[in-house]
Amino acid sequence: MRARIQVRHLLFGMLTALLAAAAPLLLSAAETGFAVILDTSQSQPRHVEETTMASVERDYGHAWHAMAAALEENKIGLLGSDFVGLAKEQLSQAIAEQSKSGLKRRYIDHGHQVRVVFYSSDGSAMELHDTVRLEIQLLDGDKVVQHEQGTFHFLALMTPAENSWKVRLLESVSGF
Repeated sequence: MRARIQVRHLLFGMLTALLAAAAPLLLSAAETGFAVILDTSQSQPRHVEETTMASVERDYGHAWHAMAAALEENKIGLLGSDFVGLAKEQLSQAIAEQSKSGLKRRYIDHGHQVRVVFYSSDGSAMELHDTVRLEIQLLDGDKVVQHEQGTFHFLALMTPAENSWKVRLLESVSGF
């Protein structure tokens, strides 16, 4: 009887440790609603450290969440500081144009498979190839006037700033 109780305590302890280790990953997807799986096995010329990998997954997912909210609400301010440079300029322009037309865009995310293909030697830039399954709805008020669902490809350039990674370029491409 005493051995069973000890085994149960041991199993409970292992389960608790597993959940604690997975919590940041689960929270990241839950917070953003955009599940990002990052493959760093082919990064060149530098290997991506675990902490950097976790930060890029979190920050890239958060950037997609911010972009989706900004496009759905037609509010440039919702882009926050996740986008900088050309990416922020292009998204701001797209939001302004769709706002003028009275339309909104809604992204329903079904997951990102992201490969790191370049990570600079000095750690100042990272190129990502993102294959994402999305539903994109064009809305006039609350009415869906166009719906597209499929697999899309994006090339992203991220750079570190302060204590997070920023999207500097996000371009839709035909494939990899």
